[in-house]
Amino acid sequence: MSGRMRRGLAQVRQLSSEVAEASGAVWRRSLQLRVVISTLALSTAVVLVLGLVLQTQIAQRLVQGKEADTLLRFEAGVALLERDLSGVDPDREGAEGELNNALAQLTSADASGDAAAAGEFRAVLTTGRRDGGEEVSSGPVEDVPAELRRDVGADGTLARQYVTIVRDGVAVPTLVVGQPVRTAGPRVLEFYMLFPLDSEQRTLGLVQSTLIVGGLLLLLLLAGIVSIVTRLVVRPVREAAEIAERFADGHLDERMRVQGDDEVARLGESYNEMAQSIQNQIRQLEEFGALQRRFTSDVSHELRTPLTTVRMAADVLYASRGELLPALRRSSELLVTELDRFEALLSDLLEISRLDAGVAELVAENVDVRSVVLRAVEAVRGIADETGTELELLLPHGVYAEIDNRRVERIVRNLVANAVDHGEGRPVRVELAADDLAVAVLVRDQGVGLRPGEAALVFNRFWRAEESRARRSGGSGLGLSISVEDARLHGGWLQAWGEVGCGAAFRLTLPRVSGDTLVGSPLPLGPDERALASTVGSVPTPPRGRPEPEPAPEWLPGDDVGEPVADLAEDPR
Repeated sequence: MSGRMRRGLAQVRQLSSEVAEASGAVWRRSLQLRVVISTLALSTAVVLVLGLVLQTQIAQRLVQGKEADTLLRFEAGVALLERDLSGVDPDREGAEGELNNALAQLTSADASGDAAAAGEFRAVLTTGRRDGGEEVSSGPVEDVPAELRRDVGADGTLARQYVTIVRDGVAVPTLVVGQPVRTAGPRVLEFYMLFPLDSEQRTLGLVQSTLIVGGLLLLLLLAGIVSIVTRLVVRPVREAAEIAERFADGHLDERMRVQGDDEVARLGESYNEMAQSIQNQIRQLEEFGALQRRFTSDVSHELRTPLTTVRMAADVLYASRGELLPALRRSSELLVTELDRFEALLSDLLEISRLDAGVAELVAENVDVRSVVLRAVEAVRGIADETGTELELLLPHGVYAEIDNRRVERIVRNLVANAVDHGEGRPVRVELAADDLAVAVLVRDQGVGLRPGEAALVFNRFWRAEESRARRSGGSGLGLSISVEDARLHGGWLQAWGEVGCGAAFRLTLPRVSGDTLVGSPLPLGPDERALASTVGSVPTPPRGRPEPEPAPEWLPGDDVGEPVADLAEDPR
């Protein structure tokens, strides 16, 4: 039972949390709702204050009017009793009957003038119990409060008091007025009149009901008016937001409807002018970019014909270099080397132009990533052997993913060649790991590293960390830029990390299934503190086992961690 109760309470809390979150989302997203509810809250406070003030004033006026009429009626009754009882001694036998007759005449008398407005009343005559005599009374003397009787008996003047009298099980508010009456006897005769206030109470209840109903109707009317007025203002703003979203999605011909000459119309005109200006600038940039891409592509294609002729002539010279003089032999070798670099540059320029034009296609198939990495490493094995760089490979078997093996091989080849160029002859580690969602390749060198801020610049086209550094791989300066675009085509990340004197690391993370969204990487980008402490003069010991996937780091200006490819694609650098 307790377990079911706990589960029930947990479900109730979860439902309450979901309702609160949904309500908060609606409150944040709807300006009209916020305006209507705020107006209703303020209006409710105003209506409550006004209702209380009106109710208080009406109640005071009712009581004051009732009290004034009561005093008039009481004065008339006192005058009538003094006339009728001027010769009556309350202590003699039979005086009680005379008192009853006097009260009967008082009750049946037709009060004239304003006194008739006092309404129904009950009269009481009593002698009290002073001087040791017996009390002689007529009327409901038990309803007269003892405190009022003491005041009347002690002061001998007019006194009044508001009390609640229970009659037939119903509590009735009553105004009791009392005053001594002169008679022929030695004892003072006390005269009281009890005026029930039930009619005034009913009137006040009717006023309260009227105020409540009127306040509710007023609030509903205000809610409707505010909703209509707010809708008139919010609707153009909502339309502007929808048009702006469609404009941001690429529908550059979207414009706001302009009606009238008010502030909303001026807003629409300003928005339309801004949209037109942005559209013109975007078209100019697109035309300029298309012109640049066409120029790069055309130049690259046009250069291939003379380059082919020069290549043929250079190959002939290089083939017969043994018959040439030493100076001419060296010139032929330099010519072939530079032609190789020139051809690589042309190939990279053509690839960049295809990527910029958005015509690059991804041919993804389920392949063994280990074999792709091995082919890339073997392609730069010669460069590593020339520099004496040892390549440490941590490549587990059975890592499959849906990738374009040509593009991934090019990425890894560029990363390994870059590590060899900047590794100062120290070992370069190439590590492969995977989890259920992603596969990652980490290339780590022990070279000069990267200065703060350079991790975000290494993917820029033709960027060099040190202009004077000689590149052994003969790169064109476009390799990392092309690698970033290749990773983006896969929906992956290409990130960089580095510290001066501690080397640099480049991590390629790709989804195992083409089209999936990455949420983390199976390999850490930077070393932990223990590995970082052992970096100087040695190679960090790779972590045993498969590390836990880490979330993709977010890049901020000045950070030493490379940014995700999605961010790099939007960065104009």
